[in-house]
Amino acid sequence: MPHLYWLPALIVGFLIGAGAAYLYLRSRAEGSMREAEARSALLREEAESKQKQVLLEAQAEAIRIRNEAEAEARERRGDLTRAERRLQQKEENLDRKADALERREQRIQAREQETERLYREAEQVKVQLTGELERRAGMSSSDARDLLMKQVEQEARDDALRLIRSVEEEAQAEADKRAQKIIAYAIQRLGTETASEMSVASVPLPSEDMKGRIIGKEGRNIRAFEQITGVDVIIDDTPDAITLSAFDPVRREVARRALTRLVSDGRIHPARIEELVAKAQQEVEGEIREAGERAALDAGVQGLHPDLIKLLGRLKYRTSYGQNQLSHAVETSLIAAALAADLGADVNVAKTGALLHDIGKAVSHEVEGPHALIGAEIARRLGRSPKIVHAIAAHHEEEEPQTIEAVIVATADAISGSRPGARRESVEHYIKRLQALEEVANSFEGVEKSYAIQAGREVRIIVRPEDVDDLQANKLARNVVRKIEESLQYPGQIKVTVIRETRNVAYAR
Repeated sequence: MPHLYWLPALIVGFLIGAGAAYLYLRSRAEGSMREAEARSALLREEAESKQKQVLLEAQAEAIRIRNEAEAEARERRGDLTRAERRLQQKEENLDRKADALERREQRIQAREQETERLYREAEQVKVQLTGELERRAGMSSSDARDLLMKQVEQEARDDALRLIRSVEEEAQAEADKRAQKIIAYAIQRLGTETASEMSVASVPLPSEDMKGRIIGKEGRNIRAFEQITGVDVIIDDTPDAITLSAFDPVRREVARRALTRLVSDGRIHPARIEELVAKAQQEVEGEIREAGERAALDAGVQGLHPDLIKLLGRLKYRTSYGQNQLSHAVETSLIAAALAADLGADVNVAKTGALLHDIGKAVSHEVEGPHALIGAEIARRLGRSPKIVHAIAAHHEEEEPQTIEAVIVATADAISGSRPGARRESVEHYIKRLQALEEVANSFEGVEKSYAIQAGREVRIIVRPEDVDDLQANKLARNVVRKIEESLQYPGQIKVTVIRETRNVAYAR
C-alpha cells in the first residue's frame, strides 16, 4: 500500500522535471537562434564590405587598363606621324636626287658632244700631220711600217744569233769543264810534277846539319823513313827545309808529323823512326775519326757505318782546287737539305747523299775509276739505301739522274763549289770583275746607279725616269748586254735588269 502513495508523487515529479527541462531547452534554442541571427548579420555585413572592395578594385583596374590603352594609342599615333614625316623626307630626297641625276646626265651628254667634236678635230689633225710627215719623209705610212718591221726583224735576228752563239759557247765550256775534270782525276791518282802543289809538304829544319842526320849513314835513315811512311823525302838546296811528296794526303800528314818530332827529338835511327811514325799514325787516325763524326753531327746525318765515318774524316786532308773537301761535303749536305725541304723531297736521302758524295776521293788514288762511282760502290757495300747510292753516283752525271734527290745533290755540289771564294779565284779578281760590270752599266746616258749582284751573275741598273722612257729602257738593256759581251770575259751568263721608277712625294702640313 505504501507503494501506491509514492507512485503518483513520482509521476508528478517526472512531469515537473520534464517541464523544467523543456523550458531550459527552449530557452537555449532561443539563445542559439538569436546568436545565429547575429552571426548571420555580421557575415552579411562582411560580404557587403568585400563586395564593395572588389567593386572598387575592379573599377581601379578598368581605369588603369583604359589609361594604358590610351597611352599606347597615343604612342602609335606618334609613330605613325614620325613614319609619315620620314616618308615625306625620303620623297623629297628622291626628288632632289632625280633632279641632280638629270642635271648630271645633261652635263655628260654635253661632254660627250664636246669629246666627239674634239675627236673629229684630232682625226683631221692626224690626217694632216700624217700627210705632212709622209711628204717630208718621202714615203707613205705603209712604207714606214715596213721599214720599221724590217729593223725589228733584223734586231730579233741579231738577238737570236747571239743566243745561238751563247748556247754554243756554253756547250763548249761544258765540254771543256768535263775534260778538265777527267784530267784532274788522273792527276789526283798519279802524283806527277803537275800536281806538286797539291801533293807536297815542307818540314822546317833548325839547321842544314839536320839534313845529314836525316839521311843517315849510307842513307839508311831516309830509306827506313820512306819505306815505313810510303812518302818520298826530297832533300834539295832549299835552305833549312825538307820536302815530303806523296799523293795520299793522310800518309803525307803522318810523315810530316813524324819527321817534325824526329827533328825536335834529335834521335834519328830506324827504330825511333818506326816508333814515332806509329804514334803519328795513331794520332792522325784518331783525328780522322773525330773529324768524320763531327762532320756527320754538323750535317745532321746519323747511323753511318764506322768505315764511312773514317772515309769521311780522311777528306779533311783532301782539297780540290784549293777547297777543303770535308768542309765542302758538310756545306753541300746543308745546302741539299735546304733544297730538299723547299722542294718536298726526301731530306734524309738528300743530305746523306750530299755528305757522302765525295768519299770516293778518299780512295780514288788507290782504285781506278771516277770518284763518284767509287764512292757509290763503297756506300752500297756499307749498307746505304739505293737512293743514296744513286745520288752519289749521279752527282757528276756518270749515271743519268733518276730521282729528284740525285738532282738536288748535284745542284748542291755545284753551288758549294762555284760560290765566290770557295775555290781558287782571288778576291781582287772577283772584285775587279764586279767593278767592271758596274762601269759598263754606268757608261750609258740616263743611268743613275747600278749594282752588280748575285756574285756577278746579275746587273741591276736604275735609270732617271725623266731622261729614259720605257722604250729607251728596253733598248738600254740590250745595249748593255751587247757591250758586256764585247768587252768583258765572264763565266756562264749575266742577267741585265733595267729599273725605271717614278716617285711622287707630297707632305701634308
